[in-house]
Amino acid sequence: MITQAQQTTSGHTTLAFEIGLLLLLSLIWGGSFTLIKIAIPTIPPFTMVAARVTIAGILLILIALAQGHALPRQGSAWAAFFVQGLLQSALPFTLISWGEMHIPSGLAGVLNATPPMFVLAIALMTGRGRQTISGRKIAGIGLGLAGVAVTMGIDALSGIGTAEPAAQAAVLGASLCYALAPIWGQRFSKLPAIVTAAGAMSCAAFLMPPVAAIVERPSTLAPTAQAVAAVLGLAVVCTALAMVIYFRLIRTLGPLGTTSGSYLRAGFAVVLGTVLLGERFTWSIAAGMALILAGVVAVTMPLRAQSARKPAA
Repeated sequence: MITQAQQTTSGHTTLAFEIGLLLLLSLIWGGSFTLIKIAIPTIPPFTMVAARVTIAGILLILIALAQGHALPRQGSAWAAFFVQGLLQSALPFTLISWGEMHIPSGLAGVLNATPPMFVLAIALMTGRGRQTISGRKIAGIGLGLAGVAVTMGIDALSGIGTAEPAAQAAVLGASLCYALAPIWGQRFSKLPAIVTAAGAMSCAAFLMPPVAAIVERPSTLAPTAQAVAAVLGLAVVCTALAMVIYFRLIRTLGPLGTTSGSYLRAGFAVVLGTVLLGERFTWSIAAGMALILAGVVAVTMPLRAQSARKPAA
């Protein structure tokens, strides 16, 4: 017979594992800012995104088939996949890549840490989303934003007055896409994560290459070896692997919990810049990361975990 203590321990273990996956996903996506910066001088945005989603889409389909999964045949399912692919991949990837051509990566990271704000606003306005909005979750979002500001530092924000407004708007538009994507993605909760990822990414792959061919003529480009390697990393790790983790987290942590990883993504981008690019690591970064982690725990911890600790009446 399973005791209540065993059930509580199991629940805490599961939550810890899901938060661990959220940390991994944030690390992967935090690294994408660096890879985009490496690729963008010789591979323009539409071409970069077309290559990224096409390679990732092929990999995800092959993995799904190898695991014995069949892709849906209903037209309605593919219409939903198309919207998901647009919101989660094609549109935000392009907006961020274009934005990083015109504004500093630090400022882009700050602006791209806003999806939980959009998720909360959408939930409050529409009542949609399966997670209950509580004072603790709102406080967690505030902690996360404070952590991003402290981690990035004042210097990262100094370009707001001079950076191109359209580029800032583009990155914020990507954040709105990232807020809408997990809400839309809840409709795939009955599908294996790999099937959802493969379907959505293949739709993005269907859309982007023709756009890139018309706008940028990829055949005329001369990318460097570093840029090609960066795009491969974006496709295999930051897209294919990340999407499998992402769609699992939508089911386990919900839209608000999943998008709280955007705080961690910004923090990891700073840490990776310190390690890989020789940028200085300061106490403000350490303090900011602590605030970010506290905010993520507050946002992701389910209310039932608190009520389970209360003694029975």
